[in-house]
Amino acid sequence: MGITVAPFSAWFLAWIALAPLWVIIVEGTASIFLCALLWGIGYHGVAIWWITGIHPMTWMGVPWLASLAIAAFCWIFLTLWGAALVAIWATCMTFLGKNLTFPLRVLVGTTLWCGLESIWSKGALWWTTLAYTQSPHNLAILHLGQISGTTAVTAALVAVNLLIAEAWLHRSRTYLSYAISLLIGLHLIGWGLASQPLIQPPETALKVGIIQGNIPNEIKLYAGGLRRAIQGYTTGYRTLADQGVEAVLTPEGVLPLFRRDIPSSSFYQAVKEKGVVAWLGAFGEQGRSYTNSLFTLTGTGEIYSRYNKVKLVPLGEYIPFEKFFGGLINRLSPLEAHQVAGADNQVFDTPFGRAIASICYESAFSEHLRRQTALGGQFILSAANNAHYSPSMPAQHHAQDIMRAIENSRWAVRATNTGYSGIVDPHGKTEWISKLNTYQLHAATIYRRETNTLYVRWGGLVNAITINIELDRLGDKFK
Repeated sequence: MGITVAPFSAWFLAWIALAPLWVIIVEGTASIFLCALLWGIGYHGVAIWWITGIHPMTWMGVPWLASLAIAAFCWIFLTLWGAALVAIWATCMTFLGKNLTFPLRVLVGTTLWCGLESIWSKGALWWTTLAYTQSPHNLAILHLGQISGTTAVTAALVAVNLLIAEAWLHRSRTYLSYAISLLIGLHLIGWGLASQPLIQPPETALKVGIIQGNIPNEIKLYAGGLRRAIQGYTTGYRTLADQGVEAVLTPEGVLPLFRRDIPSSSFYQAVKEKGVVAWLGAFGEQGRSYTNSLFTLTGTGEIYSRYNKVKLVPLGEYIPFEKFFGGLINRLSPLEAHQVAGADNQVFDTPFGRAIASICYESAFSEHLRRQTALGGQFILSAANNAHYSPSMPAQHHAQDIMRAIENSRWAVRATNTGYSGIVDPHGKTEWISKLNTYQLHAATIYRRETNTLYVRWGGLVNAITINIELDRLGDKFK
């Protein structure tokens, strides 16, 4: 399962990779907890190996050995946190499965996995839902996300895996036919949703520009990097404005300036001169702390709106479980963090209507974007940095944005510091994607949308209703 995502992208293996673990659980011939834990380490550890790219942090003043220790701690902790989900699932099914027979065993196993993913996604450490193994390649199955978000896609994967395992256990061609039928049927449903035409009236069009500044983190926070950033983004803004864009999106924290310092920058002066709206990644002040923010600057220089990042990066922007682990992290690193999260109930209004804002890590939290869509968000603005990781991380990040575009049926505009930046349509098709580690400008037309998917309207409720209906139907059938 670990090699289903970038950089390997063997997404098709996700449809069989969980089956062997289910065989072990049902047969009970080995240490189920240990096997499940190892399976979870294999999946989560390989999938998020890119987190080790934070090493070395010597450019931030962190000693080489301390940097290595921090990177190792991050990877081990996040891997075990994900593996714990698998171990809990397997342990619970060991006890529940004793009193269940096919097909209830499969339905309960699928429901439990989805329930645990839902619980994990409510926390701060979330990235590796099984659903994202299918992005960006299997757009048909990802359209099940319009019904119930990642839960629907994850349920499809788990159910097919468990049916294949049951076919192996019982040496049954009938059970195998169930798995194949479900696999084909779900893809047909997804294909049907993906085939729906996009209604895009001309009056909803919005021409946007993207600036990928390509400022390495090693110099970003220093005087030379700041000068390069201001020059690159100011020049890029002027170029895109001359191309007739109506708004320009910049990446996360492109100008390491606080709100009070923005009017003194050449970028701000260019906005007043050209009169084109800019979404600027910078920092806001909140008491003695600061926020990672996206500002809307109107053509007159007014700060029209501000969105503060809600989902902060664990161990990077804040310390999770600080009461227990804060002392350990502080001993490992000399860095001090004073960043605070924005409020959960924010909306991000712009001169073109309400936007759905996502800064960096927030792309992984489907409910965060769904809430904004339900409150009237018409298009997605995704701003990120990604500069200090291996290429697999921005590839996975782009895959997350594709899922959010499909679930919410919205155009997504993605601007990053070093790549991948991109334009994604509501069916998850990448209309444009940048190269890595290059300075790039791009102008494109997106469309504001107000239609809502079942997922946007009802969230996980649709999935709960569907599961209950199927349990009743199949229970009656196999009595």
